[in-house]
Amino acid sequence: MLYWLLYQKLFPYFRVFRIFRYLTFRTAFASLTALAIGLLIGPFVIERLREFQIGQYIREDGPQSHKKKGGTPTMGGVLICISILVPTLLWADLSNPLIWVVMLSTVAFGAIGFADDYIKVVKKRNLGLTARQKLGLQFAASAAVAVGLLVLQKHRAYSTRLVVPFAKKYRPDLVWQWLGGIPHAHWMAFLPFVVFVVLVITLTSNAVNLTDGLDGLAIGCTIVATAALTVLTYVSGHAVFSDYLEIPRMALVSEMTVFCGSMVGASIGFLWYNAHPAEVFMGDVGSLALGGAIGTVAVIIKQELLLPFIGGVFIMEAASVILQVGSYKLRGGKRIFRMAPLHHHFELLGWSESKVIARFWILALVFALFALTTLKLR
Repeated sequence: MLYWLLYQKLFPYFRVFRIFRYLTFRTAFASLTALAIGLLIGPFVIERLREFQIGQYIREDGPQSHKKKGGTPTMGGVLICISILVPTLLWADLSNPLIWVVMLSTVAFGAIGFADDYIKVVKKRNLGLTARQKLGLQFAASAAVAVGLLVLQKHRAYSTRLVVPFAKKYRPDLVWQWLGGIPHAHWMAFLPFVVFVVLVITLTSNAVNLTDGLDGLAIGCTIVATAALTVLTYVSGHAVFSDYLEIPRMALVSEMTVFCGSMVGASIGFLWYNAHPAEVFMGDVGSLALGGAIGTVAVIIKQELLLPFIGGVFIMEAASVILQVGSYKLRGGKRIFRMAPLHHHFELLGWSESKVIARFWILALVFALFALTTLKLR
């Protein structure tokens, strides 16, 4: 809105508003706006959550040390979503369709998390939507993103080709040109792309959700991951940097930097209240929205295969749950970890909560730095 008003409308009359054309300026101010919103309305949101008795219900089989956290206000992810969406609306070029794709994806996954949290509050237990219901809704939201991107591809605003790290010239198209003699227009030709996008976004959303088990753990890792995405988005849309790094340039993608900057600022603002000992938890409304946003950004900027490194801790946490469940079912009740997700395993080994959080943040930083170094190593 501000970009439209101050640059597109007022710039011809007031040359001082020229500065609003610069992406770095708008990204910085989007991040600062998101941080300010989080810090300023945080106390109000927390107080309202307490007023409506929206408290956390601790899982019965969780570590005993977590019992004291029962009743802490949850659904603080509403604050995160507001802090992301408002600055994006203010500072981004809203004529860019990719901005609307990622914002609507964030809202959709946030709504799924909100429904899950609301059911928990109403039923007063740590079980909201069933696994089938939650996955079904996530699949539907991810598929809607995929369909939206396919529409943009028809207008040459998006590419369905996959960027493979360390193989610059190998860019397979996830939309099959021909399928056993069936022309490109047939719906089955688009199926590989849709399935791929659904898996990437849904897995990322759930991975962030599984990481949200300790005060500040998930949001701290999100700050690192979204900061890395901000850099990747900026260089992908920059003519000089993309040419120097020999990565595909996507002009429309550059505006996504504003959204990524908003995510960084919103995450820092929420960490202020979520740091140990937490005053508020993000709940599924926050973790699913953040995961959905991260996955959607990765798909849009064609860094899906780099996502396991950008969000390395999230992948570790999700993998620990998959391995634990698989081991329990296939090995007659035997477990690999003392408890899953992985952060609980280290708690039960005797690590303090603060130590687990700090070390996982360090791991997140190492993973993100490696992801960025691959840009030149390629």
